[in-house]
Amino acid sequence: MKLHKHKPLTELNKMKKLSVIFVLVIGIMLLSCSDIKRKPGAIYMPDMAYSRAYETYIVRDSTKFTTDINHTDDKIFYNNMPVAGTIARGEEMPFPLAKDAPGDSTNYVASRQIQNPLPALNGKDMKEAERLYLINCAICHGVTLNGNGPLYKDGSGPYAPKPATLVGDPKYAAMPEGQMFYSVTYGKNLMGSYASQVNRKQRWMIIHYIKAQQSAAAAKAAPSATDSTKKSTKSGAADSTKKSTK
Repeated sequence: MKLHKHKPLTELNKMKKLSVIFVLVIGIMLLSCSDIKRKPGAIYMPDMAYSRAYETYIVRDSTKFTTDINHTDDKIFYNNMPVAGTIARGEEMPFPLAKDAPGDSTNYVASRQIQNPLPALNGKDMKEAERLYLINCAICHGVTLNGNGPLYKDGSGPYAPKPATLVGDPKYAAMPEGQMFYSVTYGKNLMGSYASQVNRKQRWMIIHYIKAQQSAAAAKAAPSATDSTKKSTKSGAADSTKKSTK
């Protein structure tokens, strides 16, 4: 019968200790590899790293917050207003004139001096301006800008008053771009504001398109006017020749 040799007790204790150490090391490694930060590191500007969340309409703790910009205490200034001079995204090219009060036309008249901030449109942008016009304006002013859109329809449509004739009426041909922008932005007479439908850049693009159509119509009318002038000149010359012959 073969007897098994038993390991000494001291050797068994060593193995147990090694097993415990091994388990502890594995545990520490697992904890150190966790993505949970139990202790934050050093932060140079904590207010920037962890901004305070402000609930809308709540009354803030007056012991911590103040709306006095000139305060000399340690309170935090906050008044819910954007920083002076900032412009909301999508609201570039601000219009400097406010809407006139009822019965007043001061700013409407002043808008004549404001120039279109957009440069002349290239072919692609002009196509986009035409698209914007057809979507937002043609229903009243017509596809050809003749003031005869589907809503008016030669007077038989659902909209009784005739919309402005943007091409063909000297009044609107001579209207400055700034005044057009004022009308589109705030509304004028029976036309409401289109500020919520098209942003400022798009409004200026539409006005570029309207002015381009007015110029094209004027250019087409110019030769006929020249021809009539030539005819009147020739007939006048012929009459004077006949008189001198007599």
